[in-house]
Amino acid sequence: MRKIIAIGGSAGSIQPIRKICSLLRADLHASVLIAVHVRAGNQNLLASILDNGGPLPASTAVDGEPLEDARIYVAPVDHHLVVDGSFVRLGRGPRENMARPAIDPLFRSAGISAGPRAVGFLLSGMLQDWRTSSVAAV
Repeated sequence: MRKIIAIGGSAGSIQPIRKICSLLRADLHASVLIAVHVRAGNQNLLASILDNGGPLPASTAVDGEPLEDARIYVAPVDHHLVVDGSFVRLGRGPRENMARPAIDPLFRSAGISAGPRAVGFLLSGMLQDWRTSSVAAV
């Protein structure tokens, strides 16, 4: 079963995410998935920032692509990022906590797909992020 590291936060979490990703090992035996609450008008810049700042390649996630170890997948603007077994899925379902991408769908799907081999990090949040019960499930 695949190991998953799910990281979520609001716009204020970009610097901590950069720091975490810069410290990851190049031989990491897990896939890293990141969802940051950003507005739909923003561009998909986070992946390129992370790609240049650490040992792991980072990219904006593409629907249906297989998950690989030692790689960072970033939710694109206005799409939820979820784990579907060994694949990345993107969706434009309803906003959760007024956000798309939202952290909750990522954390729920990581817990369902990887069970005890998943870990979730909620870095910062506004409004109802603190109530994210799916963190405990991951």
